[in-house]
Amino acid sequence: MLPDTEDAERRAAKLERIAQVLIDRVDRLEETRGSAWSMFQAAVALEQEALARTRDLERALADLSEKNRDLAVARAAAEEANRSKTRFLRAASHDLLQPLAAARLFLSALTDTDLDPLQRELTGRLAGAFESVEELMHAVLDISRLDSQRIEFHRKPVELDALFRRLAVEYAPMAEAGGLRLSFVPTSAVVDSDPTFLRRIAQNLVSNAIKYTEAGGVVVGVRRRAGLVWLEVRDSGTGISEDDRARIFDEFQRAVREGGPQGMGLGLSIVRRACVKLGHPVEVDSQPGRGTVFRVGLPPVQPGTALDDPAGDAPRGLRARVALIVENDAAMRRGYELMLAGRFGMVARATGGTAEALAAMGQDDPPDVILADYNLDNGDTGIAAIQALRAAAGQPIPAVMVTAQRDPRIARDCAAIGAALVEKPVSPEELGAVLSRALSR
Repeated sequence: MLPDTEDAERRAAKLERIAQVLIDRVDRLEETRGSAWSMFQAAVALEQEALARTRDLERALADLSEKNRDLAVARAAAEEANRSKTRFLRAASHDLLQPLAAARLFLSALTDTDLDPLQRELTGRLAGAFESVEELMHAVLDISRLDSQRIEFHRKPVELDALFRRLAVEYAPMAEAGGLRLSFVPTSAVVDSDPTFLRRIAQNLVSNAIKYTEAGGVVVGVRRRAGLVWLEVRDSGTGISEDDRARIFDEFQRAVREGGPQGMGLGLSIVRRACVKLGHPVEVDSQPGRGTVFRVGLPPVQPGTALDDPAGDAPRGLRARVALIVENDAAMRRGYELMLAGRFGMVARATGGTAEALAAMGQDDPPDVILADYNLDNGDTGIAAIQALRAAAGQPIPAVMVTAQRDPRIARDCAAIGAALVEKPVSPEELGAVLSRALSR
């Protein structure tokens, strides 16, 4: 082969290899171009899907926003209805409890007279009926107060042993009537709570324990655990099943058998509401047939702190003391007169308002104690009456304010002038204890 031919063949082979490489590169570029196009098409499809989903989400958000507006309007309406209910109960409580308080005073005065057996039975049944109505009204008012967003608590140190002494006096007759033993274990514990609501909590627990115990008794005491003082109310009743332990704290729920003791089913609801508001944990342990124990956890107070004594003193030092009554309701005035004079041996001067009380007092004959109702006629109040009588006498006459309104403002006003506050309907025993305390200070 000639040299030129060989050289030509080599160049041809080289060109062939170069052409094959170029063909392969073009093929790869075409493949890459096809993949990129597919990716581009997929990206366009995803973008369209995302836009569709975004439109769906925007519609859903618009619907949700509209529903939230409707819900906010409904919630505002419900809150206003609840506030209206609370305002109504607060405003109506005076008119609702006034005749009941007068009837209780008259009935108490009647029981102090000589009665034959039938009359005594009738007065006893009347007293029981009045107590049931009073219990119901207090329960409804308590629930209304605890549901209010504006409720104010007045926390202070409370001596539990003093509270136990008062509960023992209150519930001993109820336990004796049921043939039960009621025991309070002495304690030196002092706790931080609102004394009024702590008493209501204890009252409801003790009352429930007695009511739903057929035999044996009820023991009230304290235990210290986990940094708290646990107020315990233990009974030997029929017990509460595990399924019933949650619902017994709801309104109008009673875990009792058919034909068992009757009740409104509001006591434990008040206990739960008050404990939640005060931050007191509540526990219940029970076994059917072996009794129940309710516990309320209370923060302890260091020794040496000034104490609130809910037990008070028994009525003493009342005989021959002069009480000036300021009460605009004629039935209540007469009831107070009969009660103070007949049961406590006091001298009662009854008046209907501030001006009449000032005239009855005279210049040089101040009473030993003032007993005033908060709501008087024509805008007059018991606060104004007490202040005017003290100013006229030139001395801080002891005073007791009686009201049917559960209003923190009244409590603050009474505290500011140093007057004891009692809520209607007031029992003779409570009235006597409050008057005795006021006169002893």
